[in-house]
Amino acid sequence: MPFIQTQSSKRLDVTHMVIESTKPYANVEAFLEALIPEADSGRPLEPSAQLVIFLKREHPDRRRVVQYEIGTLLTTSTAVNPAAALYLPTRVVLYEKDDGGSRFEYDLPSSLFDQFGDDRIAHIGHELDDALIHTLKTAAG
Repeated sequence: MPFIQTQSSKRLDVTHMVIESTKPYANVEAFLEALIPEADSGRPLEPSAQLVIFLKREHPDRRRVVQYEIGTLLTTSTAVNPAAALYLPTRVVLYEKDDGGSRFEYDLPSSLFDQFGDDRIAHIGHELDDALIHTLKTAAG
């Protein structure tokens, strides 16, 4: 038998975050990208950089929608439990609202990491929570 198949299921309580702005999408997008460096931008990154954009994915839509994968260079939760890589980096979506404003949406990292039952991973989740909330609210103005 070449592999062993196992299956398990667990219900998760996930906290979904929404941060709205009256500022236009283009302004919020530009400010966010000025606040968080891109991992492959060619710019030297400080190892202590709080957040890094690992990927930016634009979605074709009638309005502007972009998905970011945001994390830190020093995230060690996968060393504690490799399954934590399911949620790293964190996905954040920014989109243009019908009224001309913009909105961020994402799932709070700590609420996803709680399932692992490990204080070391939970600590990383709470650090990411704080960094994301602060940075996204700053970008939203």
